[in-house]
Amino acid sequence: MPQKLRKLLPALLFTLVFSVPPAPANAAPRPYALEGTEVQSISSKILHRDYELFVSLPASYATSQKRYPVLFITDANYGFPLVRSIGNRLVVHGNKIQEFILVGLSYSKGDDPVFSRNRDYTPTDTTSGKGKELSGQAEQYRQFIEREVFPFVAANYRADMNRKIYAGHSYGSLLGLHVLLTEPQMFDQYILGSPSLWYDKKVMFSQERLYAAAHKDMPARVLMLIGSFETVKPGDHNPRYNKESDMVQDMKDFEKQMNSHRYPGLKVRSEVIQDEDHLTVFPPLITRGLLWALPAK
Repeated sequence: MPQKLRKLLPALLFTLVFSVPPAPANAAPRPYALEGTEVQSISSKILHRDYELFVSLPASYATSQKRYPVLFITDANYGFPLVRSIGNRLVVHGNKIQEFILVGLSYSKGDDPVFSRNRDYTPTDTTSGKGKELSGQAEQYRQFIEREVFPFVAANYRADMNRKIYAGHSYGSLLGLHVLLTEPQMFDQYILGSPSLWYDKKVMFSQERLYAAAHKDMPARVLMLIGSFETVKPGDHNPRYNKESDMVQDMKDFEKQMNSHRYPGLKVRSEVIQDEDHLTVFPPLITRGLLWALPAK
């Protein structure tokens, strides 16, 4: 090998090994992926629609053989990444709560998210089934969760199905109340944020009275939380206050009504979170809900 080439060889090798070719001008950046998550498709024979389950597994899942409590969150497009992040922070950085499997209940495939949640999360039909404003299929959706989602999760993950937690916000909490008044033992604990008790002329109040007339107990643990701005304050021009529905008073009245029946197995409490409105309250309420439902041992 010529002397001159021998001297240039190290520089050439360095250039070949460490130089990074520029990305093509038309190359799309790769999407951000959440570590330890899976997306499972589930075709419902009950609803005749297709859904996805977003699943987040705890950090120790791959190296352990234990079973984990499962938290089911509605409105998964928003709720799943948020609950996952808050949960991981409380587990990994603070050791404040137990590890858990998170299952996000997505909207139906091919449907607009607003249409999907209006149909699936509401207990009564306020539209007479006309047009695209269909509502009132909460019971069918509850059966989908119980008969199709639960068996799927139990078969595919090391889930402790005796420790199932429900979490929802707004219409998601309306669905949770429907479950509570239909099959309260379907979940061990209910985290219900800003429940839409105003829906259909406060139909859930009459539903609870019907439940009380037919049952002597409501075996469940329930935590209801709401933002302090989710009330009506006439004369106050702060746009964070509700314009029509006093959801804070509705929640307090519903808690009082449930307690008046003295169900021996019911443990319910509520909390108003200061300086939060309907759009901002979910992060602090789910933080408090996780600390309540899954305290560190």
